[in-house]
Amino acid sequence: MENKTYSDTGSGPTLVFLHGFCESKQVWEAFTKPLQQQFRIIALDLPGHGANTGNSSNYSMEFMADDVKRQLDEMQVHQCVLVGHSMGGYVTMAFAEKYGSLLKGFCLFHSSALPDTEEKKENRNKTIAYVEQHGVDNFINPFIEPLFFKGNRARLKAEIELMKTIGKQTPQAAVTGALAAMRDRPDRTQVLQEVKCPVLFIFGKDDGAVPLEKALEQCHLPYNSLVHFLGDTGHMGMFERKTETQQTLQQFAETVFA
Repeated sequence: MENKTYSDTGSGPTLVFLHGFCESKQVWEAFTKPLQQQFRIIALDLPGHGANTGNSSNYSMEFMADDVKRQLDEMQVHQCVLVGHSMGGYVTMAFAEKYGSLLKGFCLFHSSALPDTEEKKENRNKTIAYVEQHGVDNFINPFIEPLFFKGNRARLKAEIELMKTIGKQTPQAAVTGALAAMRDRPDRTQVLQEVKCPVLFIFGKDDGAVPLEKALEQCHLPYNSLVHFLGDTGHMGMFERKTETQQTLQQFAETVFA
């Protein structure tokens, strides 16, 4: 079943995939195909991204989590594993705080429960100013490639181009709104400490967006956590280490739904 703001394929226990900043549900298309044999796979467009470009002027992680809940209610999903890439992981943390009883488990995929550092906040402000002055296309072109580990870029040219295409379709208001919302999101490490369900962390050892020391600062916090570190990988493990991350997610989901 296809809908503008979500894809819904496969059958079995439900895995819900949330994309990152300037992405859309499309980034999960090829990645989730093998998982459809065993699970119901839902990929959502977050507010302002992909086809979910209604009149949203609110891009806070809490609002996005409410929007995820609304879409899941429409699809009558009452239990799931939530997989959040990057900004989608920030939304996952907000969702876990508000609607934790719906989660059998969740995965922070190149993401974090920590807030932005002061330096990162300053960088967000500079990026907002740049996008307002120069537009989305000029921002996306140099933004995407560094998300991939340099040793993987030649091999993944097509994926990098796909990411640029998706990114350029994101409205300017959503780009600047999401940047401000990421900048202002709270520290949710307390949620990790209190969460009842298992948590899977997937980190790239060469991820500039979620550095290794930040990864190590939080992965021990949940009562029950599994951590997978990817060598020679930046911020885009679903492309850079596709089979490995598919298998890791599959094993995690099998365990929590057993």
